[in-house]
Amino acid sequence: MVKSKSQYKFNKKSLQFEEVEITLKARLLKVMWVVFMGMVFATVVIVLAYTFIDSPKEKMQKREIAELRLRYQIMGEKLDIMEDVLDDIQNRDDNIYRVIFEAEPIPSSVRKAGYGGVDRYAKFEGYKNSDIVIETAKKLDKIAGELIVQSKSYDEVFEMAKNKSEMLACIPAIQPVNNKDLKRLSSYYGYRTDPIYKVRKFHAGLDFSAPTGTEIYATGDGVVKEIKKSRRGYGNRLVIDHGFGYETMYAHIHNFKVKRGQKVKRGQVIATVGNTGKSTAPHLHYEVIKNGKTANPIYYFFNDLTPAEYETLLELSTRPGQTLD
Repeated sequence: MVKSKSQYKFNKKSLQFEEVEITLKARLLKVMWVVFMGMVFATVVIVLAYTFIDSPKEKMQKREIAELRLRYQIMGEKLDIMEDVLDDIQNRDDNIYRVIFEAEPIPSSVRKAGYGGVDRYAKFEGYKNSDIVIETAKKLDKIAGELIVQSKSYDEVFEMAKNKSEMLACIPAIQPVNNKDLKRLSSYYGYRTDPIYKVRKFHAGLDFSAPTGTEIYATGDGVVKEIKKSRRGYGNRLVIDHGFGYETMYAHIHNFKVKRGQKVKRGQVIATVGNTGKSTAPHLHYEVIKNGKTANPIYYFFNDLTPAEYETLLELSTRPGQTLD
């Protein structure tokens, strides 16, 4: 009986079919080939399955990632709302609270200052959703920085509020000489004709014409910062530091009634009118300096002028004229 699995080949010499004897090596090679092809097929199937078909665990992870991304988007929208609220708080602080207490607004460059370091967000890079994570982190850092600045600003405003009465006493608020009829104001703030050179020059203060020896008053509480005697320019002059960014300067003085470093009160006699320095007639040249820059002193006469008198001074200040110095 012929075996079913036997193999035969035709012998051309004997013209007969002869049984082929399969060696052990051939059998092993055949088995290895079958195993190899099976592994290749299994690998292809697994690769295709992992590439195009999600496992239950992967499906769960994708749902979690999608939910986290949605939460980041919601968080970003809430941070945008917080930024709008913070911008409104900053605007109120600069334009209401700090104005009330005569404080300079905080520069935008300080409020919006960013965090340094190019690698600050490097740890969030390299992931599929790095963009939304980094954007959210930047918004959080920006808001945190602005809140720190705003908190410090409110601390300053709180201190200014506690010192409000002191500040009001220190701000220049009266005329430096007795001028109830408003006739002593001879030259105003702005561009005026120089009495000697006859050219238009900026006049950084007010000129009060008055006889030599007329009393000069401190226009606010403060400390005498400077007393200088000179035959040139402003001649004998006196500077009072009122604090809160304010100083006042009194020039062409005849006699000093106070000393350097002395504390003075508003309305106290500090000197007398003279005709020293570059002056064409006895008068007081008076300046108000706010944070290092001159300001129109007319705006600081609110304590001893009626609204009608104030309007009259404003109208007179617009007329061209000549200074006394």
